[in-house]
Amino acid sequence: MEIILKTDIAGLGYKNDVLDVKPGYGRNYLIPQGYAVLATESNKKILAENMKQAAHKAEKIKTEAEELASSIGEMVVVITMKAGESGKIFGRVTNTQVSDALAEKGYSVDRKKIALADIKNVGEYVAVLDLHKDVKHDLKVNVVAEAKADA
Repeated sequence: MEIILKTDIAGLGYKNDVLDVKPGYGRNYLIPQGYAVLATESNKKILAENMKQAAHKAEKIKTEAEELASSIGEMVVVITMKAGESGKIFGRVTNTQVSDALAEKGYSVDRKKIALADIKNVGEYVAVLDLHKDVKHDLKVNVVAEAKADA
């Protein structure tokens, strides 16, 4: 019996795989549970069309991520923090601060897509922007001490 999986099933296959299974397994378990459909000609055509559209959408998203990475380029984001005499900062630099600094320069990057090392001192660091599963970009983050106002 030939079926098309609708979800990933451990030990059997992944979503959208066309598989041969024993008739009882397919008819009594996979299809009634909603894990699979019969692999008829019409279902195979629908699957092929869905795969083609999904590939087109994925390619478009990847292209947009690559364009964003190239437009950010070698940009340096400056974060101003309160710091002690030794250069140790009070608090910590967060990915939200980096995201906000990018937004000020006109780039929209979700804070959840920014990987940042634990920054404890003034200096230059590198944040990794995870724009797509195939597109990663290094962003320089310069942490500077806030200028002290004389009282």
